[in-house]
Amino acid sequence: MSGPAMAARSVFSLRTSVFNDFLYAPIGEEQNGMVLTALSALARLGVDPWDEAARLSALPEDTATKRLTAMIAGLPRGRWAEASVKDIAARLAALLPAKPPPAAQHAKPAMSSATRAMIVFLFIFFANAVAFTALRTFEHWPSQGQSAAADSQSTAARSTPAPPHAPSP
Repeated sequence: MSGPAMAARSVFSLRTSVFNDFLYAPIGEEQNGMVLTALSALARLGVDPWDEAARLSALPEDTATKRLTAMIAGLPRGRWAEASVKDIAARLAALLPAKPPPAAQHAKPAMSSATRAMIVFLFIFFANAVAFTALRTFEHWPSQGQSAAADSQSTAARSTPAPPHAPSP
């Protein structure tokens, strides 16, 4: 699916995001008594509410407030005073998530001490398992000298007749 149908789906889809506090915040009451949210206002202005919220959150708060003031001023007049538009915009801008510092965006999460301890434990466990397996294997291998002595003893035992038993008195 592409083209206008895809764009319409994106604009009007229900999403869970970090922008929900901002998007579902009320701007004010419309002439018909319904509450106008930031999400509805942005959609009426023809912009994707989530994309616009992302753009606004990347701006400094005062710049975002100015942009929101211009957007709200461009809406059909509701039951809010024209003088309060700047206050409404400031309240909405404060609801945008804070922009993380650039270094924090690319930082890898640190390994917890529990994870580190588990890795050390597993390493020691497997090292011991390998060592004990090797020891058991070598225990059953006769050495060269032991092999010759064992062979001569078994050969001697086969060729020498057993001594006769003397009667006991």
